[in-house]
Amino acid sequence: MKLASTIVFAAIGWLAAGSPASAHHAFAVEFDATKQVNVSGVVTKVEWSNPHAYFYLDVKSERGSVVNWTFETAGPNMLAKLGWDRKSLKVGDQVTVVGYRARGNPTIASARTVVLADGRRVSAGSSVDGGPQR
Repeated sequence: MKLASTIVFAAIGWLAAGSPASAHHAFAVEFDATKQVNVSGVVTKVEWSNPHAYFYLDVKSERGSVVNWTFETAGPNMLAKLGWDRKSLKVGDQVTVVGYRARGNPTIASARTVVLADGRRVSAGSSVDGGPQR
């Protein structure tokens, strides 16, 4: 009986440990490194979460309509190492982002660098072109 319990608990642990890794994706699966974007807009939302943080911008299209973009960054711990804090991006801030467009959606991108409202240029932790740069 003890052996059976040990096997069951080991299997549960193995499955639980594999879950986050399987939910995480490789850059190349979701984003296209040949499709760089450079957009400016107003921050509408910021989500500090793991394994990636996200922020959203209202960007004026060439036709004059406002389009809400989603940008993925590294997680909060990596962003902190790169000079970010939870006040770096605030709703209403005007920012400029250089990133790489998602393969399946033209208004989702992996952020590479962000020029914050205070003028600082910070890395967003994209790994596609050599990883974070300070």
